[in-house]
Amino acid sequence: MTDEWWTRAYPGGPMVKLLGFPRPLYPPDAAQYGKKSSSDGPDVLAYKRTVSRAGRWPWGGFDDSYSNNFAHGASGNVKETGIAGVQRQQKIDDTGWLGRVTFDTLRSIVIPRGLPHAGEHAMDAEAVRLLNEAWLLFGGSEPDVETGTLRQKALKVAASQLGVEESPPNSNITKYTQWYGMTGPWCAMFVSWCYETAGNSPSFRKGDAYAYVPYIVGDARNLRNGLQTTSDPIAGDLVCFDWERDTVHDHVGIFERWLPGAGEFQTIEGNTSYANQSNGGQVMRRVRSRGGTVFVRVAEP
Repeated sequence: MTDEWWTRAYPGGPMVKLLGFPRPLYPPDAAQYGKKSSSDGPDVLAYKRTVSRAGRWPWGGFDDSYSNNFAHGASGNVKETGIAGVQRQQKIDDTGWLGRVTFDTLRSIVIPRGLPHAGEHAMDAEAVRLLNEAWLLFGGSEPDVETGTLRQKALKVAASQLGVEESPPNSNITKYTQWYGMTGPWCAMFVSWCYETAGNSPSFRKGDAYAYVPYIVGDARNLRNGLQTTSDPIAGDLVCFDWERDTVHDHVGIFERWLPGAGEFQTIEGNTSYANQSNGGQVMRRVRSRGGTVFVRVAEP
């Protein structure tokens, strides 16, 4: 049985310290999924250095274009499998898209035995310099990466509602519950209203889907109603929270962006407050962490 370095997960170490996650990266062929091809940048150079040191891209002559070849692999040769090759080795969805999960993976993997510089982090000092430069350029996102998608429109609708409160207080009466036709905890109704206000969503329906967060999670896990779970959320995806860690999810919001640091992200949520996380009566922007979360992607029309 072969025991070559590419047949097992990379060894890991502490994450290399960086200013932040510069932005998600999409290759040109992601356009068929509603993505805009990422512009050239120093972060692409950094990832090519890192993936090359990790044994999955030829060394030298790097350009700063996030090409289909680098994203998905130029051939079946291990040394030319690019981002998708690293993703498969680490049991990450091998989309070739570079989001926060892949970013954190590249920050932590150590070069295995059998390759030059074994035992060192794959992300070297020059890659760190380039990624910090990219953070100053992009600051966590690239403008218009998903212009025109329903999830971006829904996120903009949600942002327009910041500050809205129940009236009267503690009544669960809002325009979202009145629209849905049900008075009760309304975080899921808020999300439904945002998506349906933004356009004709295949997943949300007035008075039917969704008012109960566990139904969102269940349908996403079973690929029903245009929902699916994802480990690599993008702006406009849903975030479902299980506060008690009892497998029954209590609350839902809309993912906005990753923040610098260890896994924190920003959301827009309905029916929350600092005093009551999931029945607080306001639309607010919140900072959350990964624990007890399920990220859900909503199908485009």
